Amino acid sequence: MLLQAKGIHKYYSNGKERLHILKDVSLSIAQGEIAAVLGPSGAGKSTLLHILGGLDSPESGEVFFEGQDISSFSDRESADFRNKAVGFVFQFYHLLPEFNLLENVMMPGFIRGSWGVARDSSSDRARELLKEVGLSHRVKHLPSQLSGGEQQRAAIARALINEPKVLLCDEPTGNLDSENSKQIIQTLKRLNREKKMTIVMVTHNLDLADFASKVYHIKDGRLEIR
Repeated sequence: MLLQAKGIHKYYSNGKERLHILKDVSLSIAQGEIAAVLGPSGAGKSTLLHILGGLDSPESGEVFFEGQDISSFSDRESADFRNKAVGFVFQFYHLLPEFNLLENVMMPGFIRGSWGVARDSSSDRARELLKEVGLSHRVKHLPSQLSGGEQQRAAIARALINEPKVLLCDEPTGNLDSENSKQIIQTLKRLNREKKMTIVMVTHNLDLADFASKVYHIKDGRLEIR
């Protein structure tokens, strides 16, 4: 298994109340698999995704990536893991408004290596990825000059710049109209088909879940496979 969670529990405090967000959650994702996690808002989908990607830590339980327990990582080890092994795609894109599309896609490459060493290779890689998602004509545009669908395709390109082993998508079509949603779905399908990219996504979009090889449902903090 590429990615496994075992017995994950997560709590948040809401004033005096302690909320049990995830309750004994376990899942297994194989290399090249597409997994979808469905559930209502507030059910803990995004929290689970953040824990799988090392953005958050569980109160108890373990997360294994290629057999290594990432839930025990230090902050520095977690940051290194996220930069090298995981690509994140969020609902609201999180592109930096002052940088053009090419620079946004290159950014994780700068973080991974020194600016001088990484710049040329990251630029070539970013141009290649933008071409793959149909944005080679937009490399010098700012995010504000793009449609929502174009920004999300750029965000996918950015997530792929360091050649991650898994792509974690948090409502990747949640801020898009139906036509742009279809484009994002086709892009994710192609990444899995052509590059054998492992994809884990949390979503309300049943069209996204339809092409997943494994579908989980989360309700009241508990996860079940459908």
